[in-house]
Amino acid sequence: MHIPDGFLDPISCAITYLIMVVYGVYAYLKTKGQWTTENISQITVLASAIFATQMLNWPIPGGTSLHFVGGALAGILMNPYFGFFIMFLVLFVQCIIFHDGGITTLGANVLNMAIIDVLVGYALYKLMSKLGKENKNYKLIGAFLGGWMGITLAGIAAGTEIGISPNFAYTLSVTVPVMAIWHFILGIIEGIITAAVLAYLLSKAPHMVKG
Repeated sequence: MHIPDGFLDPISCAITYLIMVVYGVYAYLKTKGQWTTENISQITVLASAIFATQMLNWPIPGGTSLHFVGGALAGILMNPYFGFFIMFLVLFVQCIIFHDGGITTLGANVLNMAIIDVLVGYALYKLMSKLGKENKNYKLIGAFLGGWMGITLAGIAAGTEIGISPNFAYTLSVTVPVMAIWHFILGIIEGIITAAVLAYLLSKAPHMVKG
């Protein structure tokens, strides 16, 4: 999922950086006044946990990799705007220190994992919560679907970005199916983990579920 340097052309890099900056400003305005000590502490803890799990990468055909993302979980436990900052922190540190994902492609990686994954995961969770009138089981189903579909759509977005780039050797006919199929499969595991973490926190520390 982490797109390295050289895979995207300069125009794609510039556009995705612009999207990252604009959405980042929007997310900050939506969370203005909510940066309490408690929220900051929870953001750093979640970022650390997600960072650790994301460091486990498995190469897949098509030139990229497969790994747990955690975007849906970040959005559910906080909200999609704090979720953006959680994921941005993870991706920035990985990029700058560990070179897991390129500097020129940071915008694309943030778009996929900190915006698309977070928003899709959170939206499905909220939809199921409303359908179930805040019933716990519906919340868990929503968390599962959010984790599953969030990472799948993020993977498709990554496949699309590298597939349309003239710098990349493979076309959309290769990159999109590879990313979609593998992340659809991994998404089941991500959905289970997301729902399991939510179930534990709802029973042991419900105050941590703020999304």
